[in-house]
Amino acid sequence: MVLLAKLDKSVSSTLKGPVYTDFIFYCQFSSGKREIIFKGQQVDLRRQQISQIVEEVQRVVHHLTTEISLQDLRFQAVPYSDTYNGNIKVLAPSQFLVTVPVKGLVGYREAREQRWRYYTLRGTRLPCPLQDPEGLRQWLEAEQFMKSQWQWHEADVNIEGDIVPAKVLQVFRKLVENAIGTCHLSGKVSMLTQLSAVWVAVETSTCQVELELVPTVEIPTVWPEKARWPPCLKRWPSRQRVECIKSFGFALLACSNYHWQQSFLQAEQVLLNQLDEDGGCRRKCFQALRQMKEDVWCPGRRPVVTSHHLQTVLFWTCEKYPHPKEWQVFSKAFLRLVRKLHKCVSQHFLKHYFVRKSNLLQHASSGELDTVAQKLALFLKNPQIGLP
Repeated sequence: MVLLAKLDKSVSSTLKGPVYTDFIFYCQFSSGKREIIFKGQQVDLRRQQISQIVEEVQRVVHHLTTEISLQDLRFQAVPYSDTYNGNIKVLAPSQFLVTVPVKGLVGYREAREQRWRYYTLRGTRLPCPLQDPEGLRQWLEAEQFMKSQWQWHEADVNIEGDIVPAKVLQVFRKLVENAIGTCHLSGKVSMLTQLSAVWVAVETSTCQVELELVPTVEIPTVWPEKARWPPCLKRWPSRQRVECIKSFGFALLACSNYHWQQSFLQAEQVLLNQLDEDGGCRRKCFQALRQMKEDVWCPGRRPVVTSHHLQTVLFWTCEKYPHPKEWQVFSKAFLRLVRKLHKCVSQHFLKHYFVRKSNLLQHASSGELDTVAQKLALFLKNPQIGLP
């Protein structure tokens, strides 16, 4: 199989700016040619479909979390928004990440003193200390906040002064289960069995989607010490943009047993929103990359490569190619992104953009990554991107 891609000459020849308005991908089989129509209209259709699903999902999430907040003051309702909702991240058309803010923790500061932990999740004593966090992960002590509600010091979430993600998730899971019944959503929302995370399935008007609901400690205005970004002598983004991005701070997600995971969803969204102020085609390239990933290279309900991975590939490529002239021709820019994605997937290694000691593909299935790498290699072997 050979994948081909062409630009629509009738549209692109009339453009004075970047050449990317309309594009078509073909898939060449030995038995003949089958077109995968991949025009700008298809990207627009995807956006409309996702927007409709997000609209339905956020109504359900707002309803559930409002009830949860009434039952436990430590959890905050996810607000409903007519525009962009920063608490809902689309990882794939049927896979969403929903961050549920917690309340009662104010005035965060980095921990200065290191100490050993010898406890299990049941609170019993261990003969050897627990492993220290690596990459994006960190401990979280109640004393790291200038103000903390007394409920965060209770044994249902706290062990020896640490706010423990697994304990928080245990409390939160029961609240979600109760809220589904209380809100009369049993026919629309169902819990999914997982080892640690809280997943629910939601029936929308078009399809079933899976949501990971994650209790989140939002830490505005503070930039973590682990995120040593940007390195010196980088031209993208600008110094002024860097300071703006850092002002949004970060968040801590309850994703594992003992350690909280650092997240930079707001900072990443700022980067995405301001990609093409110089008139480049970065966003179009990202949309095309995402569409091909979902339709051809890595489809499925829980794909091994998500939109967040593609977004990180985009950021790395923008940093390596910071000049506007390098993002004027869609075909060249798009191939550049595909080559970067192929390299990362082949090596099973994709550095987090802000915390560069963290590999975003560390826990991904090797077999699934290899399958995606093979498909990308076929595309790169003979893409034939250019004007017909």
